[in-house]
Amino acid sequence: MAKDVKKKSFSDIIKSDTPVLVDFYADWCGPCKMMTPILKDLKKEMGNSINILKIDAEKNADAAIKYQVRGVPTLILFKNGRILWQQSGVVQAPQLKQIIDQKLEEAEV
Repeated sequence: MAKDVKKKSFSDIIKSDTPVLVDFYADWCGPCKMMTPILKDLKKEMGNSINILKIDAEKNADAAIKYQVRGVPTLILFKNGRILWQQSGVVQAPQLKQIIDQKLEEAEV
């Protein structure tokens, strides 16, 4: 699965029918490092129902500017190319799953 994702462009990935959680981070950022195990736990729990993508905000400044990333970490939830939710800062896995479930439910209505 990961190999397929790497061959696609960012815009193709976020336009997917499968929800995509994008983590904009920076290597020097302490809170960003805290998100890595949280996102791994979330992926374990949610499996193939979500794709998680980490993007270095400094190396991908155009994307960071386009999505108004003002600080790192910034999490953005996309589905079918639409932003369903965006927040900066560390979010724990249970809260993150609850937010994702809620936003996906709202998007279905």
